[in-house]
Amino acid sequence: QVQLVESGGGFVQAGGSLRLSCAASGRTFGTYYMGWFRQAPGKEREIVAVTGWSGGTYYADSVKGRFTTSRDNARNTVTLQMNSLRPEDTAVYYCAVSQAYASLLRGRSDYWGQGTQVTVSS
Repeated sequence: QVQLVESGGGFVQAGGSLRLSCAASGRTFGTYYMGWFRQAPGKEREIVAVTGWSGGTYYADSVKGRFTTSRDNARNTVTLQMNSLRPEDTAVYYCAVSQAYASLLRGRSDYWGQGTQVTVSS
């Protein structure tokens, strides 16, 4: 059974940084893309970043240059380093995995973590 557990959320002032981690278990994720999504109150869930096995990455325009995602394939973990945080980054952040890149970009996955809250004050 696939399990994804996020950690590292919290409260930070604008301009600050946070680092999120997601630990995956239940199978080997070598062929999986690992992604980060977020959902703010009253808004739809949106993609933040995706990384493939070889380290290739995709970022939403809203976070380019501020967020960095990376993965440790040996440990089945993916991280999201968030710098220069803004109040509009406030959301619950989720990690998800999928073998289908296009599907993951659209937010389609059978496997999601429980989410971790990130709150950025102005």
